[in-house]
Amino acid sequence: MSATFSELGAIVVDGDVIAREVVEPGTEGLASLVEAFGDDILSPDGALNRPALAAIAFSDEEKRATLNGIVHPLVAHRRSELIAAADDEAVIVEDIPLLVESQMAPMFPLVIIVHADVDLRVQRLIEHRGFTEEDARARIAAQADEQQRRAVADVWLDNSGTAAELVEQARALWRARIRPFADNLHAGRRARAEPRLVPADPQWPAQAQRAVARLKTACGHRASRIDHIGSTAIAGLDAKDVIDIQVTVSSLEVADELADALLGAGYPVTSVTHDVGKPDARSTVAEFDHRDDESLWRKRLFGSADPGRPTNVHVRVDGWPGQQFALLFVDWLTADPQARSDYLAVKRRAAEQRHADTGAYADAKEPWFLDAYRRAWQWADDTGWRPGA
Repeated sequence: MSATFSELGAIVVDGDVIAREVVEPGTEGLASLVEAFGDDILSPDGALNRPALAAIAFSDEEKRATLNGIVHPLVAHRRSELIAAADDEAVIVEDIPLLVESQMAPMFPLVIIVHADVDLRVQRLIEHRGFTEEDARARIAAQADEQQRRAVADVWLDNSGTAAELVEQARALWRARIRPFADNLHAGRRARAEPRLVPADPQWPAQAQRAVARLKTACGHRASRIDHIGSTAIAGLDAKDVIDIQVTVSSLEVADELADALLGAGYPVTSVTHDVGKPDARSTVAEFDHRDDESLWRKRLFGSADPGRPTNVHVRVDGWPGQQFALLFVDWLTADPQARSDYLAVKRRAAEQRHADTGAYADAKEPWFLDAYRRAWQWADDTGWRPGA
């Protein structure tokens, strides 16, 4: 598949190829492996005998950790060199064999998992790599299982068929998602989202969780919390197929400092700088009594450049009304069936008006939100709600 992406114009950084390069005869890597595992891992010509190394290194956890501790830093250094040498507008595709195991998935804007069943993978290791069945199964057992791989996969490609079938999947993915994603990023624009109401998708929580993990990696300590918000965070509620995430920060200055990091994660900044202010809810809880201050409804909005997963990232200041209401809204609608039913009716009426963009769709719902803001805060007072409680 990497070869296909290369033919289509990508710069491919292949972890498996690099891993071979850094342990070629005469390299520091090979010398370190021999020191750790002995001369039995060498072929008569002095090259690395990979099946022999695998038989030793994958026999227990400690030996596998030793192998990774030698090879991974060398691979990471060479990877950095190749990426640094690429053109700024290049589409870089990284082929990383242990992406899931190394917990690196959140570092990338788009993760593609190529999957085949265990028995087929064993067969291919035996036929193409010279493994024994025992060694092949030991290697696979040491790798992430299907559930772990699905958890990080933005795209899941089936590799149980022929090589030609996988090539066609790769080409379709490039045309529909990878190339447009890269073009959007280079232009600094988010992917367009259709203002169309769809039935609740059981995949929304998992998709949001991948976005949250990505944003945690990008924002680091500058985000005090990151939450899945909006309609897709409410189980069973019809919504636009757009994930909303809230990043909570200490100030708008910090929000602006995140722009480069979020762009690198696939989220260009938009021109939106405010939420629609709501009348003071006059909560009886002093910490939630914001009064009518329009400046406290400011935020920064970023949008995913990925056409395959439209996402809004709302960066709001901790304690400001927009930040608190976003958290309250999800909990209120989750707990109150009548409020949830009312909101669904409003959404359906707005959708029936066939708005040309998501902004107009949101505006059509705004009158309902004015009263909902008061109702939600009344529920918060009645129940003792607190963010994250």
